[in-house]
Amino acid sequence: MMGKRMVDRHSILRSGMALLNSVSTLPSTHGMAGAQVALLWNEALLQAIRVSRPAVTITARTLAIVHTCMYDAWSAYHAQASSTCCASRLRRPEREHTQTNKEAAISYAAYRALQDLFPEQERQFRALMGQLGYSTLDQSHNANTPAGLGNLVARMILDMRHHDGAHQPDDIQAGAYADHISYQSANTPDQIRDPNSWQPLRIPGTGQGTTIQRYVTPHWGRVRPFAFPHGSLLRPSVPPATIYTPRYAAQANQILDISANLNDRQKTIVEYWQDGPAHEQIAGHWFLIARYVVRRDLYDLDNTIKLFFVLGNALLDASIVCWDTKRAYNAERPLTAIHYLYADRPVQAWGGPHQGSGLIKGTDWRPYQPATCPTPASPEYCSEHSAFSAAAACILNLFTHSDYFGGIYTRRAGGSSIEPGTTPQTEITLRWKTFSEAACEAGRSRLYAGTHFEQGDIAGRALGHTVGKLVWQRTQRYINGTI
Repeated sequence: MMGKRMVDRHSILRSGMALLNSVSTLPSTHGMAGAQVALLWNEALLQAIRVSRPAVTITARTLAIVHTCMYDAWSAYHAQASSTCCASRLRRPEREHTQTNKEAAISYAAYRALQDLFPEQERQFRALMGQLGYSTLDQSHNANTPAGLGNLVARMILDMRHHDGAHQPDDIQAGAYADHISYQSANTPDQIRDPNSWQPLRIPGTGQGTTIQRYVTPHWGRVRPFAFPHGSLLRPSVPPATIYTPRYAAQANQILDISANLNDRQKTIVEYWQDGPAHEQIAGHWFLIARYVVRRDLYDLDNTIKLFFVLGNALLDASIVCWDTKRAYNAERPLTAIHYLYADRPVQAWGGPHQGSGLIKGTDWRPYQPATCPTPASPEYCSEHSAFSAAAACILNLFTHSDYFGGIYTRRAGGSSIEPGTTPQTEITLRWKTFSEAACEAGRSRLYAGTHFEQGDIAGRALGHTVGKLVWQRTQRYINGTI
């Protein structure tokens, strides 16, 4: 049962890097007792993401909302920190700044946020509250009690976020997170009318039918960011290559060359960074790394809450500026460019699962991806993996005062999900000395996958790093009480 699994506190602490398969020697968890409640609610959120499989943009927003609610509840029991939703008027007297009060307020805030974001999984969150000894029947907004304070800050933050442009409430237009800009693609799955524009693909279903991709949250660039007024403020001024420039064919040929020479290590990198070791998406994946940092550095509750607050909002803002850029330029993915340029002409490339490299028709080329998702349902420019990862690495570097990471992941022989049984031929171990190195590899993985061009990777990294610095500056003003 999920509730029982989540409340094994020491196992949750050990899970911080378990999915990364770390072999590093880490400190005992006994010195981290104070961080347990924050880790438990973070794990509950990650598990909800694994079950619901929301879009990566929605995942980033949920991570920001839940951890901001937890931070605001915690801030009332801190001598300096300011709330994001109501300045300092909720600050409790110093005599109430106890671990018990912090944990209770944080738990109620997290529960109410998760209940709102994942209503279909409310039973699981209620079970965790019960195991922690809290009653979900307490719905008061009395800031004089930890429960009431947690309920209150969650309500204020959720009320604000319900009108942030994401269209979460399902009474808006066609349902939750509905597209309100009515995006229409110039291309169809079967015809490339504009080789410079994004093309929805025909995706094989679990049965004999197929489905046609729909642009994932095309309105996301209009969502309200945390650290700056609007996502368009950071939009790259340099546009992606078009069919009228030599770089269009050059970048397509670069992807074909990578495809033709894919090795087991590159394939492992593709699959590791794809959507998280257990489908947490790339945003949730970086929270697994943050959990490892909490364990590695023996963070207490205060530091864990602060780290998750900063990281969550950096990932949200990265999603907004990335999707603003995607919508503004509406650029084609490598699959569309290669199919358009080469059509029935032969190309040297990866031929599909267990086929190796060989001559295939241009129209038969496919990225190194699962058949059910050959290319993500959004324009290419810029890379979301690059933007999320650069933002997260920037935050982790600044928060820990060091770029050192020390992460390790090992893929057993034959452990591929795309080419099971044959890839990799021998055990592959990935190592990252620094957060920056891991972020660069995450971005580069999309070139190996064949879903992004190099320009999209570089632009995404630059955007992510800028977002990370801006979010860091703003969150420090909240944490230090100087906002």
